Amino acid sequence: MLPPRMKQAITDNPKKLANLIDLINLPTPLREFMGQSQTSRLGCFMRVWSYIKENNLQDPNNKNVVNCDHKLRSILLGKPQVELADLPSLIKLHFPKKTS
Repeated sequence: MLPPRMKQAITDNPKKLANLIDLINLPTPLREFMGQSQTSRLGCFMRVWSYIKENNLQDPNNKNVVNCDHKLRSILLGKPQVELADLPSLIKLHFPKKTS
């Protein structure tokens, strides 16, 4: 069951949802990280988040910061640390904007 706010956002702009769930061919760095050639932006974000949790990459002193290992740096522009709030925008850079 979706939260009411999300239902409203999908109803108001179905293209936003399509941009999150449409499968696209991944660029090489993401393909190597994900281990697959196609995924959605949402699927990619969920995989990155689970990788962070599995490998305990959140800073123990500040849970809003991720300490990137070598594998994560390869897809996050080589940054040693990123804010959690910046993750979606950094991942979005790998997904080219569709021209309608």
